[in-house]
Amino acid sequence: MSRFVDRVVLHLSAGDGGNGCASIHREKFKPLGGPDGGNGGHGGDIILEVSPQVHTLLDFHFHPHIKASRGSDGAGDHRNGARGEDLVMSVPAGTVVLNEAGETLADLTTTGMRFIAAAGGRGGLGNAALASRARKAPGFALKGEPGEEHDVILELKSMADVGLVGFPSAGKSSLVSVLSAAKPKIADYPFTTLQPNLGVVNVGHDTFTIADVPGLIPGASEGKGLGLDFLRHIERTAVLAHVVDAATLEPGRDPGSDIEALEAELAAYESALDADTGLGDLRDRPRVIILNKADVPEARELAEFVLDDLKEQFGWPVFIISTVAHQGLEPLKYKLMEIVQEHRKAEAGSKGKSAGRAGKTAQPIIVRPKAVAGKRDFVIEADPDNEDGYIVRGEKPERWILQTDFENDEAVGYLGDRLARLGVEEALYKAGATPGCDVTIGHVTFEWEPLTIAGVDTQLTGRGTDIRLEQTERKSAAQRKRESQVRRGLIDEYDFGDGQVAHRERWQG
Repeated sequence: MSRFVDRVVLHLSAGDGGNGCASIHREKFKPLGGPDGGNGGHGGDIILEVSPQVHTLLDFHFHPHIKASRGSDGAGDHRNGARGEDLVMSVPAGTVVLNEAGETLADLTTTGMRFIAAAGGRGGLGNAALASRARKAPGFALKGEPGEEHDVILELKSMADVGLVGFPSAGKSSLVSVLSAAKPKIADYPFTTLQPNLGVVNVGHDTFTIADVPGLIPGASEGKGLGLDFLRHIERTAVLAHVVDAATLEPGRDPGSDIEALEAELAAYESALDADTGLGDLRDRPRVIILNKADVPEARELAEFVLDDLKEQFGWPVFIISTVAHQGLEPLKYKLMEIVQEHRKAEAGSKGKSAGRAGKTAQPIIVRPKAVAGKRDFVIEADPDNEDGYIVRGEKPERWILQTDFENDEAVGYLGDRLARLGVEEALYKAGATPGCDVTIGHVTFEWEPLTIAGVDTQLTGRGTDIRLEQTERKSAAQRKRESQVRRGLIDEYDFGDGQVAHRERWQG
């Protein structure tokens, strides 16, 4: 038994970056070889790619946990680690990617379109890349960053040109089977189809796709029946066709009331997405009315009786057909093809205008979260669990913490230099931090020992001078000379008599 899955939650773990290498070049007759540690490789990305060979999200339903490979560590002799292999996951056209908050991340509609759902971590720098004029031979390297880990939601929306709507057992699946080569399971059962049936209809030298999606019932917009599982699949259609069972024997049902009930559900339907995907309102979509089962004499009589009333009431084209007897299908096919072609021309015109403004051919657009303008590198917050503590939050400081090997004093010193250059020390001073207080960055808490007297303004002096040099405690030349003579035993360390002259004979005491 096949299953159709149109909404799944994926747990993604991109590959971690490889660690950098701390190595010194060693070769005979080259005592100062210098640092030659290579960089770690980047972790593999998790990429979603639209493939025409995939039609459902069923594989993700059984394997929702996805992890990419990590990058290799760097090595000596300037050898960089290999990048982790990207994990490319095939998805069907019409897949919408959302985050846990329901915000749209990508709308994958075109074959070959790609979206990086989780980015791999960057590899750590080796000591060769960390060498500078002040740091000739670093004795440390940076660790690789962990890859992104988060959940995403995939929703599948059918990419059919024509969507068939109607009550259960109205004959939608039968209509798909006679208009196209699709072979849905058709039987005399009163319940709805459990999965969409997609077919391709040939009209002359052109084609369009038609979808029979699960039957719509009153209350579907509120989640009754298959609810949103149905409505999700008609958002992309160019035209909606109401398939009406003209031979129904249920009390209180007639073609007009059936159409009104379904239109009320479509009007009440609001997409489960929080962000607009640019699909337009369903109420503005073209409609046609199909009165089915005209092979039954009573049904044909009813259809011909209400034909003019439906045209006057709704203003849409009305067709009387029989899927069993293959009656009235040709006019229906050509009318649907005409509406689909008009929709395609309108879309091509809008894409052409946007391409003309850009000066190049229009390319598939991947919707990404908008960047926050003016975002600061970090913020300082008071630690709620520590009266005298502070928390530094920011992408850069937290990433640097992950890159640092805290068992290496030189690496810790390099981290301190980076934080000082970023302005963290000055910000802590302004926030009221004092030396020795607890500061938390990421998962690490340490006692703050400022490298400089943060917050103290430098006093301006004349060119070529610096007032700080006058405040030095450096010993004078005379003091250094006397200490040298004391060390050699030429003078008495404790005798500071006037007129004492140093001599070269060792003092016996």
